[in-house]
This record gives sequence, structure tokens and C-alpha cells, in this order.
Amino acid sequence: MARLVLIFFIVACLKTVNVLAQGNAPTATPVGVGAATQGNIAAAPAGTSSLGGLGVNYGLLGDNLPTPDKVIDLIKSNKINKVRIFEPKQAVLQALKDSNLELALGTRNEDLQSLATDPSAATKFVQENVVAYSPGVKFSYITLGNEVIPGQYANFVFDAMQNMQNALKAANVNVPVSTVVATSVLGSSYPPSNATFGQDASAVMEKIVSFLQQNQYPLLANVYTCFPYFAEPTNINADYALGNANVAKGVTDGSIHYNTMFDAMIDALYVAMEKVGGKDVKLVVSETGWPSAGVNLATMDNAKAYVNNVIQRVSSGKGTPLRPSIPIEAYIFAMFNENQKPAGTEQNFGLFYPDMKPVYPVSIA
Repeated sequence: MARLVLIFFIVACLKTVNVLAQGNAPTATPVGVGAATQGNIAAAPAGTSSLGGLGVNYGLLGDNLPTPDKVIDLIKSNKINKVRIFEPKQAVLQALKDSNLELALGTRNEDLQSLATDPSAATKFVQENVVAYSPGVKFSYITLGNEVIPGQYANFVFDAMQNMQNALKAANVNVPVSTVVATSVLGSSYPPSNATFGQDASAVMEKIVSFLQQNQYPLLANVYTCFPYFAEPTNINADYALGNANVAKGVTDGSIHYNTMFDAMIDALYVAMEKVGGKDVKLVVSETGWPSAGVNLATMDNAKAYVNNVIQRVSSGKGTPLRPSIPIEAYIFAMFNENQKPAGTEQNFGLFYPDMKPVYPVSIA
């Protein structure tokens, strides 16, 4: 996770979800999930440009990680067809050539100001990191900024997106341009039908959503149910947070019933976008996951349950209650446990250890 500090995201998720399980106010029940059947992760066929399918976040904050060529082979062997990286890394881009994997490529947050104020910076980025690797690398999205709204870089995002789009068009490259937000962009989200962007994010988000609506590009959002659950385990039901689809423990919003917090958080973002004119903007879940260690509720069983539930949810091809016809596209966070991240949960989101052995089994029907 290209994150700030862990406590920020606990607070942000609480602000966003506003304890989504309130109303039923269930007590968190003991988590008892059976072991998942070991097997490969499967997703939609590679090389498609439509929404839907399973991806993985490939971070590099470790001093003991495999070389990029081995990582790409590992991703492919597990039938994952999409990958996201947080900034251009030439060795990774080279390893992705002719892999048939779709790539969501990010820019560094600290580069947003130059990309926003200097069109030649966007041109340089496109030439060095996109054109130089095309058509061997299949770029699905170029994202300007990761979780910077609200914040010090927020006002640079819109102009950076425009400059990047212009640079791509000048290079005759057709790749959607977007940004990655945290759910902290929401000021209200419970119930999802009441969702709005927060006052500290609304002005920026309105411009971005208008740009996405006009160009028919998606918004990317990092959706974590674990952090609000960690902070309020007595007010948020475990099944609801883990995605176990326990109907009795869900949340009712008018005529819609949410069995999982995952769906409710996605639809809250859809509602907020529609309220500022983005009724046709699709949402891509750029990060979601559950740590297997670091705090009491970050257990191997919980991580295994949540990630397998997300995989099954994505592979079903079904959308959310508000967008049932739009398949969910989601990127699991993350590929590896990374030892150069802050100690605790941050180091324990990986599907794999650095030796490429699975942290826990994942499977798909």
C-alpha cells in the first residue's frame, strides 16, 4: 500500500464507513472459516480492456524480493491477468513485455506538481515509460496520484491528468487516465445512498469526476474493510467485514440489502460520483486486502477468508447492488510481504512470502 501512516487509514475508514453495521449493531462474532482449497487464482482472459477481472498490486518495498522476471512468471502461473505498480520501474516494465498482462501504471505522488505545471514532464513520462514499452506492454490505466485527495498534492491531480491525457494523445496512445483515491474522500457514506464527497475533497473530486465522465474513464479506489473492523470489532460484524455474505448480519439501505461491507463501500463511491454528475463513471477497486499478522484481528484465517471471498466475488462476474450489470475489477493488495514497510500490518498483506511460497492458500471455483 502506498500509504501515509496506518492510523490515518483507520480514522479515514471509520469516517468513510461510519460504522456501516450500525442499525443492526451486531456484536462481532468469532471468526471460524475453513481452510480454502489450495489452487490457482483465476480471472478473466488476459488482454481484454473491459472492466472486470482480478489483478494484484506488485510493490517493491523489500530487500529480499524475487527479480521482476520471476515475479511476472509467478503472477501468470496463478492465472492473474492484471497487475498494478505504483511508479515506473524499468526492470518491471521490461519483464512485463509480451507477458500479456494488463498493467495499471502509477506516477509518484511527489511528481504530481511537475506533471501538473509542466506539460513537457508528462510528455517525458509517456515517452520513457509508455511509448518505449509499447506495444509489448498492455497498459490498462495511467494513474496520477495514489491517495492524495484530500492532501497537499490534491490540487495538482486534475491538471496532471489533463497533461497526461494530452501527452498520450500526442503519442497516439489510447490509455485511460485516472487517479487512485482512498475512501476518505467521502464525508458521508452511511447508508450508501447518503454518500457524498467530504468538504475537504469535493471541489477536487467534482472536477476529476467531470473529466472521467466526459472521457468515459473509470475512477480507481482503494477499498479496505479491515481497518474499520479492527477499530470497532464490537460494532461491525465479522461476517460483514470479511465478505462472508451472511444475510442476517448485513445492512439495509431502502430497498437494497448489503451482505458485505465491500459492496456497500463500492456503492457509496458510486453514489457520491453520481451526485456530482458522474452517473456513468465506473469504479475499479485498485487495492483491497487483509493483513495476515500485525494486530489481533489480522490473522491468517481472516486474511484467507477475505481474499478468497473477494476472488469469488470478482469471478462471479456480478456487479454491486447499485451497478449489477458492471462486473467488479479488483486488485488484491498485495503480491508479497514487504519487509521495508512500517512494522505491523503493513508488512503482512502479501499473498506470497519473498521466497514465492504462498502465505495462505487461495482458490476460485
